[in-house]
Amino acid sequence: MTAVAEPFVHPALFYADEQQYLAGTVPFIRDALAGGEPVAVAVPGENLRLIQGELGADGESVRFLDMREAGRNPGRIIPGVLRAFADTQPPGRRVRIIGEPIWAGRNATEYPACVQHEALINAAFQGREVTILCPYDTGRLDERVLADAYATHPTVIPAGAAEERGSDAYAPDLVVARYNEPLPAVPDGLSFDFVADTLSQARHTATAEGARLGLTGIRLEDLALITAELTTNSVVHGGGSGRLRVWAEGGYVVCEVRDKGRLTDPLAGRRPASRDQRGGRGLLLVNLVADLVRLHTGEDGTTVRCYLAR
Repeated sequence: MTAVAEPFVHPALFYADEQQYLAGTVPFIRDALAGGEPVAVAVPGENLRLIQGELGADGESVRFLDMREAGRNPGRIIPGVLRAFADTQPPGRRVRIIGEPIWAGRNATEYPACVQHEALINAAFQGREVTILCPYDTGRLDERVLADAYATHPTVIPAGAAEERGSDAYAPDLVVARYNEPLPAVPDGLSFDFVADTLSQARHTATAEGARLGLTGIRLEDLALITAELTTNSVVHGGGSGRLRVWAEGGYVVCEVRDKGRLTDPLAGRRPASRDQRGGRGLLLVNLVADLVRLHTGEDGTTVRCYLAR
């Protein structure tokens, strides 16, 4: 029996300079346009401008997004960038996307969420006629990041190469598990134990602390939404109670909710909600509004930690 090829294609493109970057991305876009395939480009702004400059007028039908903004929280990239584009395209045609979620400047707090995102793309798009090309800067990213790219992408295009090849290190499930690591210790800050009867109090307590720490306007409303969704999830799915913590960390206000539940679906919060879906939007909403979401789940419970820029 002949094996059936997976319709979803997810190569990593390694590049060492601007010339290699353009050589790997622009023909990909032009091929899509020539074939009448919808194409989106979601990369950091400086690379976005490189591609736009090279394409010129040919880029008018391309959807361009600055990944520094659209993908600031890696947890929102699948539902808010990739699926948001792919799901709105006419059926019967392959969709092509360039997505660059990892760039020099992503810090150690962000990186585990980034690499888990890259691993989870494979499950999120399995069976779909979609190609997502992910560039990696070999000159500015460290060796661990480049090694992880081989583990999260079934095929790779080495720097300067014209064709992709299979990755012998491909193991996305192992990557997701490896980076499901306990979160760093929480500094001193507000702590509030909640149950069903104190959900409203938990929300008000969190927003009062957020305001004291510098959040205002829509950011304070985002904190209220995050607190409400996470604490409600804890009551409904996490054993009926939990602990809320809020503190300042660098330029962020951080909100954490910990409970005794165990999250078994690694794509939870990363799937767009269908129109007729009832419930199940809590973690998705959190991913869409937070600047970063880190999560750890294990035998003793689940912790969700959300960052909001002050």
